Amino acid sequence: MTIEIELKFIATPQAAEKLAQTLAAWPHQHHAARELTNIYYETDDNQLRRWDMGLRIRGVDQRYEMTLKTAGKTLGGLHQRPEYNVDLSEPQLDIARLPAEIWPQGTDVAALQPRLQPLFSTHFQRETWLVSVGDSEIEVAFDCGSVAAGELSEPLYEVELELKRGARSDMLTFASALIATDGLRLGSLSKAARGYQLAQGNAPRPLRALPLQKIAPKATVEQGMVHAMSAALGHWQYHEEVWLRGNEDARARVIEALETLRQAFSLFGTLVPRKANSELRQKLTRLEELLADSEASAETVCFSPTSVEAQLALTHWLVESQWQPWLDEKNKSKLQGSFKRFSDIMLGRIGADLRETFVDVQLFNEFQDKATRLNRQLLAVHLLAGAYPAEEVSQWLAGWQELQHAIREKQERGLIQLVNLAIRQPPFWLNNGVKR
Repeated sequence: MTIEIELKFIATPQAAEKLAQTLAAWPHQHHAARELTNIYYETDDNQLRRWDMGLRIRGVDQRYEMTLKTAGKTLGGLHQRPEYNVDLSEPQLDIARLPAEIWPQGTDVAALQPRLQPLFSTHFQRETWLVSVGDSEIEVAFDCGSVAAGELSEPLYEVELELKRGARSDMLTFASALIATDGLRLGSLSKAARGYQLAQGNAPRPLRALPLQKIAPKATVEQGMVHAMSAALGHWQYHEEVWLRGNEDARARVIEALETLRQAFSLFGTLVPRKANSELRQKLTRLEELLADSEASAETVCFSPTSVEAQLALTHWLVESQWQPWLDEKNKSKLQGSFKRFSDIMLGRIGADLRETFVDVQLFNEFQDKATRLNRQLLAVHLLAGAYPAEEVSQWLAGWQELQHAIREKQERGLIQLVNLAIRQPPFWLNNGVKR
């Protein structure tokens, strides 16, 4: 088994043409393009997908390899997944040759084998460069081709960075230099994810509401912070993809994701000093300014260095824990404390703030003035409420969301009643260990 550490970019054809010239600035070894074919296998009920596994046979120059990728981590465009490879003499699936311990307990491998059938395929030319960066070696691969399922297909222009030797931080630093040219964006969707979408008919991807964050009850504050910001990044990248595929309403969800990040910085600002993320926040501000131009297209925004630099900087900040050097011992200790206890305190403050903000409001223009504050506080609740019963959280949120909707739709009548209903809801969090 190996742990594959990759950073994936989607490229425009124009950016792909400039890649060789860009890479000439680093010491490297170049390998000419080769033809690759990958056939991905799945059961009729998507059992591998449910296990978060991907199974393929790759063919190149009459040589074949079976690869199984198991559950890993994806943050931004950084993919880290355990990978198992088996050389084959012919392109015939034989999962009995994979290690037995990789399968979920109780799996009947012999019974699984005949259920696996080709689902989709990728066909592309891969050109590679082995680049030396610091003490690390990074393989840069440019894939040009298509992913297909039945009669459906879509073009493939990807640039993948794979850490062959050295430090993950070197790869992220190298990526920051690589994206200085237009035409690259971080790709959170793997080739397999795109293939599954095609195999399922390639229906338009729906808009998604910001989900309540689920996190282990014993998680630390630091883990909660990383989880919250990772969720906001995922929300951002998902809706970026939806926007690029033609749904203009997704722009607002991208903006919502950036507002969620702002709230996360604010929530944890008492523990992580502003100077620890000042450069990152500046990049987000520049992107917000670009998004404020309603004439800017999805392609203009999403493939711009402004957007990609912000996503990559956030990814780098999270995976390398770049806040740590800025912390004193007291705050380091607090970050290792209970996220649940931290959430109790912060949610208590949010509840009190909402009551104070709306309890005496009478005029509609006053409600409008306070709508931004309400929106931000509800985003914060989504980031903090992961360790509580979802039904109780949703019930509490519903009252405030109804008020939020009424203000947004300019429904002037009944706002005071909505405030009173929202304020009277019992909190779902704990205050000083006692449920109220």
